[in-house]
Amino acid sequence: MELGGASAVPAPRPLSEQAAASIRHPLSLTLLALTFSTGTVDAVSYLGLGHVFTANMTGNVVLLGFGIAKAGGLPIVAPIVSLAAFMVGSGAGGAVARRLAHRHPTHLGYALGLETALLACAAILAAAANPHPSTFAGDATIALMAAAMGIRNATVRRLAVPDLTTTVLTMTITALAAESTVAGGSGKGSVRRTSAIVAMLAGAVAGAVMLRTGPTLPLAFAAALALATCVGYLFVQRRGS
Repeated sequence: MELGGASAVPAPRPLSEQAAASIRHPLSLTLLALTFSTGTVDAVSYLGLGHVFTANMTGNVVLLGFGIAKAGGLPIVAPIVSLAAFMVGSGAGGAVARRLAHRHPTHLGYALGLETALLACAAILAAAANPHPSTFAGDATIALMAAAMGIRNATVRRLAVPDLTTTVLTMTITALAAESTVAGGSGKGSVRRTSAIVAMLAGAVAGAVMLRTGPTLPLAFAAALALATCVGYLFVQRRGS
């Protein structure tokens, strides 16, 4: 349609659609890197700090139920600490999103900066106190990690890139199977979904291996990855603007 001799310019696609279209999009690569770090973070909390998740809150609710039922010797305090800290972090992440969502690079930069700081504090605490399950140092480390993951979840929720939530894979795995060509679907998005699954699996393996030296190394690695991801994404955004 033309008006006054000028042709209408189509509106650009939303960022979430651009990222969903290709895993090579900078935002997709950023979210896949963060998905990898989720596996590392949860390896530290679950294997090193007493069977508690700091990124996967669905698992925490279930573990808390088991603990309340006094099944398997599972803790009660640690899941509660993780859930509470995660909610505080999510609230902070939501506040940042409302204030900065209209400035996407700045929003993501602030969120990843906060995640980096919290994970770095957790690594420093781990190095100084050598935290163990059911101790104050252990619960404080859990709280720092869960708050970092809460901020990230609130941020990724606002970005709304399909299948790249960075912390949970249930719906990603469901979509991979339900939309597969074997099930009569188109298979569209299978590469993105498979990449997310592989990223978290690889991160969990890496975290478990690094944890053999203690919690400091994997936490420092997760903090460094968040920082590198933040710097890399902002660099690409500024170069492309």
